[in-house]
Amino acid sequence: MPPRRKIDMLPEEQRDWLKTALKDSGFSGYEQIATALNDKLAASGSAITIGKSAVHSFGQEYSEYVKLQAEASSWAESWMGEQGLGDEAQRHSVLFQMLTTVAFKVMKEQMLEGEVDPKDLHFMGKMLKDIMSSAGLREKMLEGERARVAEEIRNAATADLDAAVESGAIDIEAAKKAREIMGFG
Repeated sequence: MPPRRKIDMLPEEQRDWLKTALKDSGFSGYEQIATALNDKLAASGSAITIGKSAVHSFGQEYSEYVKLQAEASSWAESWMGEQGLGDEAQRHSVLFQMLTTVAFKVMKEQMLEGEVDPKDLHFMGKMLKDIMSSAGLREKMLEGERARVAEEIRNAATADLDAAVESGAIDIEAAKKAREIMGFG
């Protein structure tokens, strides 16, 4: 088994910085990024130094990953639209199922080759966790929006009933019964 790449040994904070720097630069300027990364590593007291070619290689891999992620999201959004399923939570569910399928396929292939790469497990687990977290947040936001809309409907219906009572179109007992039926009690 080949030795681990230096980039894979970076602390997560430094690797996240590298990913952001690569995205921000449009996956170019690898020499400047390598220099800045090495400056950050030296400032943190790390003895690791990363060469431009290692940053370039990682940048190409990460660029491909970002493109695939964007394609998968675009495909899911398009497919969900074609199916008439516009709900964000459902889109996340489809993405989660897609990624679970891909993760299973990768793991199966690695098991057949004899060894599962722990790095792949880590990245897949992080991806799946992030999607689950995002889906939960979006669902909470949607629930909040639904509650706000329901409150507006309740207020409008109550105002309409009050106006009908004031105008004499219905009596107080009928308005009270209507509120009970609608669950506005």
